[in-house]
Amino acid sequence: MRKFNTLKSIPAYLPIVNIDTDMIIPKQFLKTIKRTGLGKNLFFEMRYDENGNIIHDFVLNKDPYNNSKILIAGNNFGCGSSREHAPWALLDFGITCVISSSYADIFYNNCFKNGILPIILEDEKIKELSEYAKRKEEISINLSEEKILYGNNEISFKIDPFKKKCLLEGLDDIALSLKKSEKIEQFENKLKDRKPWIMND
Repeated sequence: MRKFNTLKSIPAYLPIVNIDTDMIIPKQFLKTIKRTGLGKNLFFEMRYDENGNIIHDFVLNKDPYNNSKILIAGNNFGCGSSREHAPWALLDFGITCVISSSYADIFYNNCFKNGILPIILEDEKIKELSEYAKRKEEISINLSEEKILYGNNEISFKIDPFKKKCLLEGLDDIALSLKKSEKIEQFENKLKDRKPWIMND
């Protein structure tokens, strides 16, 4: 997982509430267990018409928002089923930060496990940032300082210290386990000496 520290991008503004994981990545694209290749189908039913043609009015189909790394969305983002393909699709598209007033718990936690920073802000602050999206101006995210910088202004946000550490160091669940590999090996060796029959193939 890539380390996350600072990020600068023109944000894409998607002011829709209750965007569920099926809207983020529809069920027909869940057959893969790979984390790559899903970006082209992100928000599939909003980005393409029934014939598969691009809907040019959709924000992520417009320049420069088709290269945005920051998505500003309505509240209750990521509700619905717990599919981890939703953050995979966002990440594969290039979005590494989502800003909303609230998230579904499972989606929120899945973001951290996949290198995406989900920021929670009040609606008033989101409206301020949305103006920068509309004007196609960049905003900056500083995870270490827990700040969003835009123009001459800044907004502070709060992140759980452990989740913050994992993003800063690029630690997913596997990497966290590997950091304890020495202790795991010591435990297994002790277990093998005390109860050798357990380790038999």
